[in-house]
Amino acid sequence: MNKIPFRGVLWIASDIHLGPDVPKTAQAFYGFLAQASQNADALILCGDIFDTWIGDDHALRTPPPWLDHALQELSAVARAIPLWLVRGNRDFLMGNALAQRLGARFLESPTLVQTDAGDILLAHGDEYCTQDLAYQRFRRLVHTPWVQQVFLSLPLAWRRAVARWARARSKQSHRGKPLYVMDVTPSAVSDALRRARCKLMIHGHTHQPAVHEQTVGAEMTWRYVLPDWEYDHAAPVRGGWISVEEGRVLMHAWVPAYGSTSASS
Repeated sequence: MNKIPFRGVLWIASDIHLGPDVPKTAQAFYGFLAQASQNADALILCGDIFDTWIGDDHALRTPPPWLDHALQELSAVARAIPLWLVRGNRDFLMGNALAQRLGARFLESPTLVQTDAGDILLAHGDEYCTQDLAYQRFRRLVHTPWVQQVFLSLPLAWRRAVARWARARSKQSHRGKPLYVMDVTPSAVSDALRRARCKLMIHGHTHQPAVHEQTVGAEMTWRYVLPDWEYDHAAPVRGGWISVEEGRVLMHAWVPAYGSTSASS
């Protein structure tokens, strides 16, 4: 397993789902990025930064205005502090060309992050939703290298059509599923923490921010779930991040007009 050392103040966010239909969410997130540039020593975006990603050439040729703006904002952060990206279930096709364009680097999921608060197992989180058997079959398929190569060889218009079909299929498949099926499986989390010899996990994906305690062997462990960002279609709005600073792990809510509101460990 990869091990990456971080020192100083680390900020972690996830599940922004940037796209053409969420301008308020984008503006809130860009305000957060500006604050991260000033107050953090490094920023990790832990997957699903984009609502969909159909290949780096989509960004590097002639990106639509919303995407061009997003790339500029992310590049500005990367010029100020180290920016690390984790691939999520929506943007798993992000590649090295994008990282070079932004001046960012990738972290694999999961990665063991060594911080002032101890070792943290960091992941997007979908790999631990093991009770959702249909999703795990789909995940294995789309992470197969030859399948990705075939998809990326298609014309952009075809890829967009496939992405629209996949999003519609995902929404339909979620209807009627119990929440526990779409959430992470506690035993999968325990196994991952045991293998990593770690007591703390941070992940996104589930859109259910919380701090969970569970016993692994004879030791108490903690699982922090990152919030998603939604300022266009939700009331109340939501968004936030986790900071690792001065030996503590803190969860923060983000309100654009005021910045960070409350923090809890």
